[in-house]
Amino acid sequence: MQVDLISITPDAERVIESAGRTAYLSFDRETDLPIIQGKKGEVTRLFRVEEHTGLTSVKRGEEFLIDGEVWQADKVWRNSAEKFVEMLVRSGHHSVLEHASATFRIEGGSRAFTHQLVRHRMASFTQQSQRYVSEETFRYVEPPSIQENPQAHEIFVDFMAKAQKAYRRLHEIGIRNEDARFVLPNSIESEIVISTDFREWRHIVEIRGAAKAQWEIRKVVLEILKILKEKAPAAFYDLEINQERGIVERCEE
Repeated sequence: MQVDLISITPDAERVIESAGRTAYLSFDRETDLPIIQGKKGEVTRLFRVEEHTGLTSVKRGEEFLIDGEVWQADKVWRNSAEKFVEMLVRSGHHSVLEHASATFRIEGGSRAFTHQLVRHRMASFTQQSQRYVSEETFRYVEPPSIQENPQAHEIFVDFMAKAQKAYRRLHEIGIRNEDARFVLPNSIESEIVISTDFREWRHIVEIRGAAKAQWEIRKVVLEILKILKEKAPAAFYDLEINQERGIVERCEE
């Protein structure tokens, strides 16, 4: 299975910040420089590098000196956009995330998988057509539970061969793709492109990455989340991949 990012809102977190700050008219708080949350005992305070240039290289966990007082960097945001977007996510103001979107192409998934994916009505889809694309040599996805069971595997592979033969025979006697496809199984591979905004991506990733989700769609959204966390880490900071269990978990700091 292959998951590829086709496009994503350029500088997505900056776009979200700019949109969100419209509500507060707080554009003067935007900065491309780091913001540090310092901690001294039970007291926390924010320090902006643009106001304290000596803090440029401070990393999380390090101590720094301000006006003769020693502080520890409890958290470091790389800019105001990262801090603002994280605040939106933490406070549940997810509507602002709709100002950024991403488009993915998914290859090698089954029709059973795509039938689940297209139920997300806030997304847009374009899928490989079984009317215009001949499936005489179709490839298919075999579930691990069947593949690992010799008897089940034999039954499965035999049925796939019969489905392919039936499809070809229908073609040979003049049946068009749009009707011949009625003999095709759910396991047949189908390419699909999906576009949606970050708010909906969070929803899809969270519910389809849960332990109870079907193995194939869970595998896909884990790959999607890896890419989204790389491109817009603040927007997905609280959604983590449990590699051992192969699921998505929400992790609040």
